[in-house]
Amino acid sequence: MIKVILIYMTLIFFINTNNSFSIENKILLKIDNEIITSIDVQNEGKYLLLLNPNIINLSEKEIFNLSKNSIIREKIQNIELLNNFKELKVPDSYLEELLKNVYKKIGINDLDTFKKYLGNNNVDYDHVKNKIKIEALWNELIVSKFSSKVIINQEEIKKKLKNDNKFFTKNFLVSEIFFETTNSDDVQVIYNKIKKTIENKGFETAALKYSLSSSANSGGKLGWIEEQTLNKNLKEIFLKMNEGDFTKPITIPGGFMILKIDKIKKVRKNQNIDIDLKNIVNNTRNNQLNQFSKMYFNKVKKDIQISEF
Repeated sequence: MIKVILIYMTLIFFINTNNSFSIENKILLKIDNEIITSIDVQNEGKYLLLLNPNIINLSEKEIFNLSKNSIIREKIQNIELLNNFKELKVPDSYLEELLKNVYKKIGINDLDTFKKYLGNNNVDYDHVKNKIKIEALWNELIVSKFSSKVIINQEEIKKKLKNDNKFFTKNFLVSEIFFETTNSDDVQVIYNKIKKTIENKGFETAALKYSLSSSANSGGKLGWIEEQTLNKNLKEIFLKMNEGDFTKPITIPGGFMILKIDKIKKVRKNQNIDIDLKNIVNNTRNNQLNQFSKMYFNKVKKDIQISEF
């Protein structure tokens, strides 16, 4: 309950202080035939702040840019979804589960309380529901397009599990910052800016400010990653790191990634190899699909006309 009250007070502060969002409603961007207005940006800012109250640590301009970029991403996804699906529909039961994941993270335990909370903070429930639906359909699109391209050597994984005599393994709570540049000389320059922000304001603020991944809206949080699911290079890097450490830029398809280890926990290994194998395969598959998602989004974005007013 304390967490909910904190977010409520932060939202009130955000709404009352960001006057530049509420002076007038004007068209800011046109993405193909869809427009983004200043009111759209204001509403997106309220929604993002609801998910992550630490956004208030950003400057007004940074909040504006974060909100604008978030809407641009959603509009591009929506345009591509309409090109691939006859209708944008998600089963109600699945959508309710996704919504539950959202409100549980901010300390709310049931849907009715969440709806009331949104209403009290002038955030439209149907708007939130639509945003979750778009993200779910985007994930479905990525799975349909790239599942066949996921490469997992299950026999090799199983062999490693059988030869691993360790009784304990490590799990890592990880956050990310994803950025891109076409000029390799700019990588160090961008990294230095990000590193300075991390050192002065924290990794979460740096992710909100610089990351181009959808995880930016939650401060770059990726969740727990099991040691066994890491590829050889990442495993070597992670096992040398401590809690609070972050990597230098790591080259991945479509850009560069900075990873931070928020927490490390030592866990007893499951003695059932089949269960371990299933978990590793699922996590590896999700990691590869996330990379395909970034690459595909960038490809789609290049083919869409974005005009600023």
